[in-house]
Amino acid sequence: MIHLAHHTPGFAAPVVRFAPSPTGRIHIGNARTALLNYFFARKHGGQFILRFDDTDAERSTEEYALGIEVDLEWLGVSPDRKFRQSERFALYDAAAKNLKAAGRLYPCYETPDELERKRRLQIARGAPPVYDRAALSLSAEERAALETSGRKPHWRFRLEPEVVRWDDLIRGDSHIDCASLSDPVLVREDGSYLYTLPSVVDDLDSGVTHIIRGEDHVTNTAVQVQLFRALGAAAAPHFGHHNLLIGADGQGLSKRTGALSIAGLREAGVETLAVAAMATLTGSSIAVHPVHSLPELAGLFDLAAISRNSARFDDEELQALSQRVLHGLAYDSVRDRLEAQDIVGFKAEPFWLAVRGNLTRFADVADWWSVVEGEVGTEPLTDDFRAGATAALPPEPWDETSWGAWTQAVRQTTGLKGKALFHPLRLALTGRESGPELAKLLPLIGRAKVLARLGS
Repeated sequence: MIHLAHHTPGFAAPVVRFAPSPTGRIHIGNARTALLNYFFARKHGGQFILRFDDTDAERSTEEYALGIEVDLEWLGVSPDRKFRQSERFALYDAAAKNLKAAGRLYPCYETPDELERKRRLQIARGAPPVYDRAALSLSAEERAALETSGRKPHWRFRLEPEVVRWDDLIRGDSHIDCASLSDPVLVREDGSYLYTLPSVVDDLDSGVTHIIRGEDHVTNTAVQVQLFRALGAAAAPHFGHHNLLIGADGQGLSKRTGALSIAGLREAGVETLAVAAMATLTGSSIAVHPVHSLPELAGLFDLAAISRNSARFDDEELQALSQRVLHGLAYDSVRDRLEAQDIVGFKAEPFWLAVRGNLTRFADVADWWSVVEGEVGTEPLTDDFRAGATAALPPEPWDETSWGAWTQAVRQTTGLKGKALFHPLRLALTGRESGPELAKLLPLIGRAKVLARLGS
């Protein structure tokens, strides 16, 4: 968890939320929303809520919910509060009852096929395909007859014909004419709730002050502003709608297909800080670049820097960024990870500094540690080369100057130079065609192992 406790003067401490539905694993696009909210809360000394929108009992699972928590923890996102909508139906029932009593939630009996025919007819006439509110003209007897025939109502929220305006935290002055919208369905025929009502009830009940989410929710904002007011809120929260990450193919990222899932990126060995930097900086005026810590990235946070254009995500760029992040990590930031690989002791820090620049992913350290501490298959030198190299090998203690002194002496003894000198020695000592600077590896391998690998 990061701590950025300073408050912006005149800015009340915000309460924000990240509200995934546990119907799949979150991907880097979802991580973008989570991190933007988290950084906003930390920058202004506020609270970050993790809310599971799990009212879809058929597709929501405990496995996905726990997986999302693991993914957020890996990203460094630690919620101040968390709860699940599936535990709060009494609140939604009470809100629906109040809306019905106020005449803002009304029953409708059209079937999906009937609604589709209406929509097609409106389009054919050149009219906008907006619900015609026919259900409002039904008498009590007509409604009773429909229900007697087996029809069960779905319930729509009656919108006021007004233009809803808000100062978007990212997009600036924004507005939606509610007269152009259909009254949204809030409750299905089976009594289950769609997203909108539980979301607004929970935002109101948990004191959410700022809603930062993807621009695909812009149209929802007008409906939700009216719903906040209908439920008694003095004012709706502040809204900010960020651009969406799209794939290199220009298509959106899908949570359910697992595209670029956080779990998949983690398992592939992509560095956390690379994922976080790509998720937050892509599609902004701040160039994507390696960062050394989450607080450093949080310090760059600025909603004003986010572009109005789509943010194209490139997986190859992520892989390259991950390597750049890895190559710049200080020993203290990877000490625990090295210990988990049994890389400990006085050699651990110089080893890390020697090999980090050659790693594609962190797990590769195990291979290089085996070069230093284990047995490796090496290429034998010719007899003359081996004899000259053995004779010239200096006594310990060694440091980073020992490699240069040794190879200079071998050159004078054998007459070899350049690749003919250095390449056979690398193969003999490491069994690898390339790798970290031997000036740094040699002291770590030690004189006894060097002699053994030379065949002496």
